[in-house]
Amino acid sequence: MHSDSIDTVDEDGLQILERVEISDDEEDFQYEEVTDDVDEEEEEDDLADALATLHMRQKNKHSEEKNSGPGTITQVRPSVVDDFIRNFLIKAGMKKTLDSFNAEWYELQSKGKLPAEVSTTVPDIYLRNEELDQQARGLREEVDKMRQVAGKAQATWDKFRKERDFHRMHHKRVVQEKNKLINDVKRLRNHLKSYEPTIEELRKRHEAAIKEKMLIRLERDRLKARVKVVEEQLAGNNPLVEEQTKTKQSKTTRKQASFPPEGSVTNPFTELEFDSANLDNFQVRKTFKGHVNSVSACAFHPKKPIFATASDDETWRIWTLPDCELVMSGEGHTSWLSGLHFHPHGSHLVSSSGDGTVKVWEFAQAKCAHTFTDHTQAVWGCEFHFGGDFVASASMDHTVRVWDLVAGRCRQTLRGHVDSVNAISWLPYSSNICSASGDKTISVWDSRTGLCVQTLYGHSNSCNDIVVTSRGDLILSSDADGAVKVWDIRMVAEVGTVEGGQHPLNKITVDRSGTRLAAASDDGTIKVVSLVDFTVLTELTGHEDAVQCVRFAPNDAYLVSGSSDCTFRIW
Repeated sequence: MHSDSIDTVDEDGLQILERVEISDDEEDFQYEEVTDDVDEEEEEDDLADALATLHMRQKNKHSEEKNSGPGTITQVRPSVVDDFIRNFLIKAGMKKTLDSFNAEWYELQSKGKLPAEVSTTVPDIYLRNEELDQQARGLREEVDKMRQVAGKAQATWDKFRKERDFHRMHHKRVVQEKNKLINDVKRLRNHLKSYEPTIEELRKRHEAAIKEKMLIRLERDRLKARVKVVEEQLAGNNPLVEEQTKTKQSKTTRKQASFPPEGSVTNPFTELEFDSANLDNFQVRKTFKGHVNSVSACAFHPKKPIFATASDDETWRIWTLPDCELVMSGEGHTSWLSGLHFHPHGSHLVSSSGDGTVKVWEFAQAKCAHTFTDHTQAVWGCEFHFGGDFVASASMDHTVRVWDLVAGRCRQTLRGHVDSVNAISWLPYSSNICSASGDKTISVWDSRTGLCVQTLYGHSNSCNDIVVTSRGDLILSSDADGAVKVWDIRMVAEVGTVEGGQHPLNKITVDRSGTRLAAASDDGTIKVVSLVDFTVLTELTGHEDAVQCVRFAPNDAYLVSGSSDCTFRIW
């Protein structure tokens, strides 16, 4: 027999501590005698104890089966010391220590060197302590969670309390404002009651004045009839008086112009069809600085390729198209110019100004033919009647005036707006006038009678400009909110609205077809609007400041715009 002390691992993964070889040839092997030191009395005692224990276990087992009856009994196997230590090391994550413990434990166990007192089960107190420790850890986690929930609840409660205080203060403020308004209403009611007697007295005076006026008119008509009878009697007796009377009547009739009878003139554009202006391809042809101040208005000659511009420098100028060569200029106003318009025959030019005057300029004699000064405040716009004998003007004094160029005086004063009248336009081949006012309304007037025929409501801000299509079927108006509204004259109703942005639209113009509109905007652009689907098609950019005016040429081939940058552009 040969023995080697080695420490290796075989193919099965077992650790070899000592290798021993036994040979049959060795005859000198010495056998050791095994002595039996066990006492016979102790052996008998141990046998008796074992039998008693076995009998007791069988008795307990029988009693348990009797008490529990049929069924499966599950018992918890007590944990031994080594399993307890392994579980502890696994929970602690101590893998190297666990490997060392297993190796040393199994080595001692295989050699039988493991003490008996360490092979027993773990006492219940340790298991109970570990269970209590786990319960305590779980309770701590639940306490932390509850603490977080309590913190969130506290924050929510603080938030609700702040909101409650805020709403309480708001409610108190609303109650105070309500009480204040109630007191104001009571005060106004008392104030109104004090005015009611005065209003009633004024109403009576007004009725008395109307009655007196009617009586005066009747007396006037009666006296006119008597004068006519006397004149006829005198004429029958004296031929010279008859001749003088006829001469006087003829002179009187020639001193003032007359409006054409309603329906006597037919609008030639009613039956004509025109193509829409191709504004998508419009580009700047020329930029010209023709004034030393803002260009506020522009107008095309009805027959010749020339156009006029008006400026805040108190002058107007006429230019050729498209070379922009100066043809004529005029000075005479003492303040900024606001509007221009050519005579239908192209022989005169009318201008309006901030000095409250309207001037008519005659090209043949190159002078101012008329100056009308009846307006009490600035005049915002002016336009010739299609017959050429009348001019309408809009003023800041809330009125529209119709001027007779033959008589050289004001024929009608149209009152009804409660704010500045910013623009006017004649209905084509008619005696009706459309006006746009700062009171957010559009009015249609009969210039022959001076009465308001219709008032259109719909704008939410001051109306800046108004134009009428060549057919006379649509009214177009713009306002300070950047909106354009389209009104049907026959239906007396709004048919569409176009939003042109947040900036005011100062002036608008429409082409011959009545389907394209150009609007001068305060943001320095020209908005091109389709009147078919009421949308903004494109924007013409180039001006460096607000665009104040814009006009189509009579043939829609050109577009002229004036701006606060002191320039006008030809598109």
